This record gives sequence, structure tokens and C-alpha cells, in this order.
Amino acid sequence: MVALVSLNAFESLAVAAAMPTVARELNGLPLYALAFGGTLATSVVGMTAAGSWSDRRGPGGALAAGLLCFVVGLLVAGLAPSMPLLIVGRLLQGLGAGAYSVALYVIVGRLYPEVLRPRVFAAFSAGWVVPSLIGPGISGLIVQHVGWRWVFLSVPLLAIPAGLLLWPALRGRTWTSEVSDAPTASLGWAVGAALGVLGVYLGGQLHGTLVPAAMLPALSIAMYCAWHLLPAGTLRLARGLPSVIALRGIAAAAFFG
Repeated sequence: MVALVSLNAFESLAVAAAMPTVARELNGLPLYALAFGGTLATSVVGMTAAGSWSDRRGPGGALAAGLLCFVVGLLVAGLAPSMPLLIVGRLLQGLGAGAYSVALYVIVGRLYPEVLRPRVFAAFSAGWVVPSLIGPGISGLIVQHVGWRWVFLSVPLLAIPAGLLLWPALRGRTWTSEVSDAPTASLGWAVGAALGVLGVYLGGQLHGTLVPAAMLPALSIAMYCAWHLLPAGTLRLARGLPSVIALRGIAAAAFFG
């Protein structure tokens, strides 16, 4: 599980060292921001969908679907002959990574005893921190000595075995439903938030007065949709889950920023 978390972190952050070369060779510098940050936008959709799926039917299916989408996205990006197709691959990566990340947390919550969960979550955190520190260097070496495409194509060689090793522990398990009525509207709000964020990325590539004209509506859409996804009281740090989510968001902003 930690390997899958680390691979997600590598493709989300460490790939930064490869993206300038990718954008230059594919003549896609105007789309650089979208190619780099699009994975984080679509991961919101994957997280929301996998959360509902895991609540209704257990995390096994969400894990398999997310991992498949992640691997397909990596292959599309690694073999892409143009920047638009690479962006498609990156968006698929984010969708899949978001889905299987949530599934992993559900697996820990349902299968691990409470006394062991903090240790597992600490390992997950290390799985994000370590790639952010050493990943860009590894990515740069791959670009320099092998080629940028292998920054993407090498990851499935690790992700597929990691998923196969985890699958026997999940196969055949009967998962009880955690909810009586899954929130169908949440996925729509997640898609809206992702589209808004993608619009912000595109707006940032424009010039002059076009920048605020494009970014302000996109940012408004993203914030409005995100507000519907968050528990009531998140923005005012209400006691309990809302304040926890708000602090997690602040920490993530500092980490990714």
C-alpha cells in the first residue's frame, strides 16, 4: 500500500523535473500548467467517486478501477505524440490516483485494528514526503540518461506488481455497506470543482486582461462547487470534522505550494 502511495506522490510532484523537457519537445509550453496540475484537479473527482463506491460496495472495486485508470493514464502520457494527448493521460492519472488513494484509506479503516492505524497512516505520510524530496532528482536523471517518456512508462512496472500483491488480501471479502443512501450529487460538485480548477490553470497561461477575465469565473466555480463538497462549518473551523478538514487543507496547500 505504501508503494502505491509513493507512486502517486512521484507522479504528482516529482514529475516536475521532467515537465519542462516534455513541454518543449511536444511544443506544448502554453499548456504546461494544465499538464502539470491537471492531475490534482481530476483527483478530486476520483476521490469523491471512490468514496461513494467504497461506502456502498467496499474498497476492492474502487481500488482496482483506480489503479487501472492510473496505469492507463501513465501509458497514454508516456506514449503521447502531442501535448493534448499527454494532458489526457495526466488527467486519467489523477482520476485513478485519487480513486485508489481513497480506497487505500478505507482498507486501513476497515481491516486494520485501531491501534495499528496511526502507524499505517504515518507510513502513508512518509510515502508522500520521501518522493517529494528525492523524486525530482530521480526524475531528472531519468530524463537526462533514458528519456522523459520513461518517467511515465516506468511507473506501471512498479504499480501493477504492488496492486497484485495487495489483491489477495481483498479478494473474496464481504464488505458491508456503510451508508443507506450514497450522495449522488457529490460527484457532480466534484466534477464542477475540477473543471473550475482546470479553468484556472488555463487562465494562468493567458496574457493581459484575459487573465482575470478567465481566472475569476473559473475560480468562482471551483470555490462554489468545493463549498458544497465540504462539511458545514469548514470555512469557520467549526469543532470536530470541519476543523480537521480545514487544517488538512491548509497543510496540503503549504505542502503543494
